[in-house]
Amino acid sequence: MTDAKAIVRHHDAPPNENPWVHGNPPTENIEVIPYDSNWPAIFQRLEREIKAALGNTALSIEHVGSTAVPGLAAKPVIDIDLTVADTTDEASYAPQLEKLGYDLYIREPSWHQHRCFRLAEPRVNLHVFGPDCPEVIRHRMFREWLKSHPDDRELYEQTKLDAVRGASDVTEYNARKQPVIREIYERMFKAAGLQE
Repeated sequence: MTDAKAIVRHHDAPPNENPWVHGNPPTENIEVIPYDSNWPAIFQRLEREIKAALGNTALSIEHVGSTAVPGLAAKPVIDIDLTVADTTDEASYAPQLEKLGYDLYIREPSWHQHRCFRLAEPRVNLHVFGPDCPEVIRHRMFREWLKSHPDDRELYEQTKLDAVRGASDVTEYNARKQPVIREIYERMFKAAGLQE
């Protein structure tokens, strides 16, 4: 069972950790578009494909991120959290995902042994974590919080629209959003009784 301290702890990557499996990622056009009602159906199709490929190796598959929040503008990238028994055992899941077209492009030992696969079409970030990972819990909480708190959903949307203007890459875009994300997380954690 994951304790509250682990859930509320924010992660800052070590400065000497290079997570990129193939070197720096390709430059992508960053855009935030209005919510697309097709996103849930796209996720459901992807979920079926991943389940068929991995079988019982996939302990859970969750639609997370902005495309999982109805009405929220987002980058047109489906974020998925895949839970497996051991992320370091890449041989148990990576070859099957690669057959579906996913490319392993991030490996972060310092962050819950996170792995991330990229699918080009449709554009997907498939995050792989282990059981009871605090980050998966945070992602679920944030998704549900934004669904049920329209003020914070609107604040986050405006933050995204502001952050994308002039951002040179996704790293800069994400950094610009970070203060507001942490502000919302603090309200969410307090409401859940996880911090004072």
